[in-house]
Amino acid sequence: MKLRWLVAYLSLFTLFLSLGIWQIHRANEKQDFLNVEAQRVNESVQLLSETSDDSVSLRYKPATVTGHYDTTTQFLLDNQIDGGKAGYFVFTPFRLQNGSKAILVNRGWIPLVEPRATLPNVVFEAENEITLRGRINAFPSIGLKLDGANQPTKTNPAVVGIVDANVLAKQLGYELFSFQLELDANSPNGFKREWSAAKIMQPEQHLAYALQWFGLAFVLTIIFIKFFMSRSAQKDDSSFF
Repeated sequence: MKLRWLVAYLSLFTLFLSLGIWQIHRANEKQDFLNVEAQRVNESVQLLSETSDDSVSLRYKPATVTGHYDTTTQFLLDNQIDGGKAGYFVFTPFRLQNGSKAILVNRGWIPLVEPRATLPNVVFEAENEITLRGRINAFPSIGLKLDGANQPTKTNPAVVGIVDANVLAKQLGYELFSFQLELDANSPNGFKREWSAAKIMQPEQHLAYALQWFGLAFVLTIIFIKFFMSRSAQKDDSSFF
């Protein structure tokens, strides 16, 4: 009987302790991420055709790019919610100066038009050559990836459920960077733009969870000690009589 209770205690104690340690590791990871993010805000880059297509090292960096918009085919990323309202992110290809490569510029959020079959008007008059400012970021992620969601519709603008640069590059006929440029809020020809940092659980929250798990391990230990002390006392009383 004693062995069974001891095994149960040790199993739970180890579990609580492991979860607390895991939360501390997660807190350290999140802090490292936030430090990198804060550092990159001050590391502006100029995107060129020969720039390395490294979305990990470039993410969150302010960027400038010179070239021209290709408005012949634009894309709407479906199922984007803003303030509880459904809508799209508008992506327009931007071809880089003196190069064959392009980047998808996220011109911002636009609300859904009813009926749904009616697509919003995103047409604008593009200049021959301009310099854009924005922030490099990964394409928006979604929870559930359905088959065929990365395939654009045959409309113009085309609607997609997932932005896949390789798929869209085949349709456009030229290479695309594997990341987006979030258009600066002060730049023209944009829609609603409220770009924010990645929404992650803060390190302090992980530390609070770690403290809770360690607290549970401590409380469990106290209960275990009191339980066995009471059992021992009961046995001593029974043997006395």
